[in-house]
Amino acid sequence: MLKSIISLFSIIIIINQVAISQIDKSDWEGGYPEGCTSITVGKNASADGSVMTSHTDDSHRTRSWVDIQPAKTHQSGETVTMYKRVSTDSLAMPAYAHKPIGTIPQVDKTYGFINTAYPCMNTEQLAMGESTFGGREELQSDAGLIDCQRLCQLMLERCTTARDAIKMADELTKKYGWNDAGECLTIADPKEVWHFEIVGPGKGKVGAVWAAQRVPDDHIAVNANASTIKFIDLKDKDYFMASENIYSVAKENGWFSGDENHFQFCYAYAPESRESVAARRREWRVFDLLAPSLHLDPNDKDYPFSVKPDKPVSLQDMSMVFHDYYEGTPYDMTRRITTTDKDGNTVVSPLANPFMPYDQLTIDNVPGGWYSENHETGKITFLGERTIARWYTMYATIIQCRADLPDEVGGVVWLAMDNVANSIYVPVYCSATDLPAPYKTPGRVNGYTRESAWWAFNRLGTLAAQRWGDMRHDLDAVWGPWQQQLFENQIEIESKAMELYEEENPEKAVELLNNYTDEWGNKVVKKAWELGDFLWTKYDEKF
Repeated sequence: MLKSIISLFSIIIIINQVAISQIDKSDWEGGYPEGCTSITVGKNASADGSVMTSHTDDSHRTRSWVDIQPAKTHQSGETVTMYKRVSTDSLAMPAYAHKPIGTIPQVDKTYGFINTAYPCMNTEQLAMGESTFGGREELQSDAGLIDCQRLCQLMLERCTTARDAIKMADELTKKYGWNDAGECLTIADPKEVWHFEIVGPGKGKVGAVWAAQRVPDDHIAVNANASTIKFIDLKDKDYFMASENIYSVAKENGWFSGDENHFQFCYAYAPESRESVAARRREWRVFDLLAPSLHLDPNDKDYPFSVKPDKPVSLQDMSMVFHDYYEGTPYDMTRRITTTDKDGNTVVSPLANPFMPYDQLTIDNVPGGWYSENHETGKITFLGERTIARWYTMYATIIQCRADLPDEVGGVVWLAMDNVANSIYVPVYCSATDLPAPYKTPGRVNGYTRESAWWAFNRLGTLAAQRWGDMRHDLDAVWGPWQQQLFENQIEIESKAMELYEEENPEKAVELLNNYTDEWGNKVVKKAWELGDFLWTKYDEKF
């Protein structure tokens, strides 16, 4: 326990040695964000009436541990510390430090929440995903106090609905300022889900520019590191909201002129994000998997903000999408790494894998539409394809918000550690009071440890990538049935929880759900270590 406490505070200890840049791009590739994917589902587009949001925290630095922060009552005059996130390489592995830069007033009471690196759900079934899109460099302002991770936490601590969270974000960023790059938060409650896109007000200024668009109840949407909000109709208050300066900042800077009916948020404030093949390919793939009848062009530049899926989207469907790496398409990076089988046929080599580090792509001559350019030297580096499943995922969530159940049972975060393609989602209810110990154990700041859930799955994924064509089947043979069992068991475990809840014993219902999470969390971590050992043994001398 002492080691965990020390590691949690170690970042704070070293922050004074870290220089602060305006935007820390150490987690970007080729100067552009390529970190996270978030898919949202309206209540009439889901198989069970859930409103869903989601997130893959794809990062080379973000923390890998998760804990539960309880509801709190605060004294008059208390403040909340705001931090600037900066990269640090002084720990066991690349990580982030968080430097205090100021405070804002605290409120009387705050809700409890599930404390992932980007806090993801509170006890009132308010939930969110996240994806960075960057935006125009000149918009970022160090005069602001609030960054993305802090805003996520403030929303969950202080709000119960998506609309209230957006309105609160407007109030706080007006007064204290946004200091981060362009971000999209996908904010859900039991009734609806919104995409909230925010950028800074300009160098040296305090404030923010933002737009928010609601996903229609019978639609799905996606953000994959590119701004997707285009035309906005502020007269239609059921679907659009925006900051007061939404048009004026663009006009002052010469990014837009003319009729406001022709204004497009993404092209005014983040035009380069719409050029990103890494983003657009994922947008296409999500829509193509869930709405294939649309026959969208994989090389298109502008997809709809949202689409109606061909059939109601289930948890299984969401999991399938987050496992995806374009297999069976022209964008599958394994397809040209071939060998000859015993019958003389040319087949994809079992050593080919879709999770190659960037420097391996050149060695294996892997094609792809994604590249970065060094603007000083003109050198172009090809990066293959930016898949949905990614080897540097820290954690992933699929979140359900359900109006037909009390908050204690209705809100659930399906949590997976590391690369979703090698992992399994376990349920963590928004009423959770604790998590299994391995999930709370830091992984990166202290280096390799068998105490950490993230390391169990990171090690397993790293091993599986060495002979992906064969080892993937060993993983699927275990995780596939277990994942299906977890999804199918949801009705049964929640029915038992509701029996306790309706007997006026919500504490017992919460305890039941907590124990269920603890049982499965520890079970899958133990199995991940065992599977890693199994792969070492079965494939000795084969990779």
